[in-house]
Amino acid sequence: MRRFSLYIMGQLIGPLIVVAFSFTCVIWLTQSLRFIDLIINKGLSFGLFLYMTALLLPSLLSVILPIALFAAVLYTYHQLIVDREIIVLKAIGLSNARLALPALGIAGVVMLLCYVINLYFMPLGFHEFKNIQSQVRNSFASLLLREGVFNTPIDGLTIYVRERSKDGELRGIFVHEARNSTEPSTLMAESGTLVHTDDGPRLVLLNGNRQEIQVGNGELSLLYFDRYAFDFGDVGGLDATRFKEAKERLLPDLLWPHDVVEERHRREFAAEGHRRLITPLVSVLFVFIGLGALFSGDYNRRGSNWRLLFAVAIAVSVQALTFGLTGLIVRVPDLIPLIYLLFGLMVGVTWYVVALDPLRRTMRSIGSRL
Repeated sequence: MRRFSLYIMGQLIGPLIVVAFSFTCVIWLTQSLRFIDLIINKGLSFGLFLYMTALLLPSLLSVILPIALFAAVLYTYHQLIVDREIIVLKAIGLSNARLALPALGIAGVVMLLCYVINLYFMPLGFHEFKNIQSQVRNSFASLLLREGVFNTPIDGLTIYVRERSKDGELRGIFVHEARNSTEPSTLMAESGTLVHTDDGPRLVLLNGNRQEIQVGNGELSLLYFDRYAFDFGDVGGLDATRFKEAKERLLPDLLWPHDVVEERHRREFAAEGHRRLITPLVSVLFVFIGLGALFSGDYNRRGSNWRLLFAVAIAVSVQALTFGLTGLIVRVPDLIPLIYLLFGLMVGVTWYVVALDPLRRTMRSIGSRL
């Protein structure tokens, strides 16, 4: 019996690794394209770009691993049915529950791995990513302004440089700052330079003017200057007290945050915390769904393709339901206990289908009556 379990596990591990690796590569490359502007517009090195995108891999793996396990279970057990190995094993007295044990063993490992990723590696990786992203966006190198285009180094700040000389002098400078929506301002200067100080990068403008419109009364104030220093540190520099997003926080800081005042943030953090606790359970649920579909009814040598399609449809519905419910508890936190109850109910029902095969029992009962 132990040899049988090891045999099934060996058959499962190969497809699991292949599917997980393939999905990870494809999704990682797709997600990496979102940050390609950090190389093009921010002067980011390719090595640092790879490191930043690698920091996002834990969040991808927590979603990919249960899906890869589901695909591996469908493929492996479907092949066992096609090759009639399942029929032989059933003939020597193995129940559906015993046949499912190898898949459940791997599902337990995947579930624990997803918990480690969700509760530790994912928040740490995302926190490191956000820190590097902030440093890149506000560092001296990332603010090298391209000439002839409107540069947006940070939200609310637009800079245009007509020309930049080889010695670093900027000519024809336009700066629009809308970070403070009540007091937007515009600066224009004949020339200037970008310098680095202990307080961060600074744009020194020469021979220009500063225009500011009071939103309340529409009054325009105009200031001419010979020299004006524009400090980038005042518009989004990296701050040690930067507010941490939900994905950056460990579980205790999500469920019991100490630095959150707004109720909206508390709900978002609670939803993220419970999402991390719920989603690893999908690994076991997916195994039950796959095996429940394949073990139901009579075994067909031709493959029972309809069962595969049925299992995929149910798994997609469960995944969509998971995302929908975790988003819903942001607005209705009272639903949190109901979600755990619902997941427990789905696991129980699918295990009942796998272990007892009610469809086969019903068909046999009907056949005996006829």
